[in-house]
Amino acid sequence: MGRPTKENSLSRQDVIEAAIACIEKEGASALGVNRVARELGIKPPAIYKHLKGNAELNKAVALTAYKRFFAELSRKTANVTEPRSFLKVGGHAIRNFARSHSGLYQVMMQFKLELDDPESALVIQESQSFFQVFLNSQNLSQTQLIDIMRLVNATFVGFIALEESGLLTLPRSTDDSFEMMLEALLVAVEHLASEK
Repeated sequence: MGRPTKENSLSRQDVIEAAIACIEKEGASALGVNRVARELGIKPPAIYKHLKGNAELNKAVALTAYKRFFAELSRKTANVTEPRSFLKVGGHAIRNFARSHSGLYQVMMQFKLELDDPESALVIQESQSFFQVFLNSQNLSQTQLIDIMRLVNATFVGFIALEESGLLTLPRSTDDSFEMMLEALLVAVEHLASEK
């Protein structure tokens, strides 16, 4: 990435983009003030003018990663209206994002979204809105929506974690297993959505 000519010209977004560049090159373990300072060719204290330390840097990168993922998901699902197709396209979108941005995906999954944090709450709300579109219904109770979100998220996150770890070693294509999992997930979601 292009480096600012002076430390004073450095912006918060420059720091976040440098952190993302480090992660894309070296993985999630490269996320840290000292490593990002080296990437920018500056001393670490210059970063503290924009982010208060590793925790705030981690949060900024995780939230940026979520925004990028949601933008990609929006593009992929823009013309998808049928709920079953929406879940399949969404499932492939998150799996592809995890594959092509492994480090960023890890940062997202390791960051705890909190409802009482306004920035995190926006991510949660955006996620809920995708689920409501996928479910094609505003008539779900909050409990049903939460249960369905947890089921879908746990299924995708679990499969991706096993695949990334190389633990899916049986002689069957992981792509075929992923498709089968999507079909089974659709049945489970439809069951949960129909319960009153």
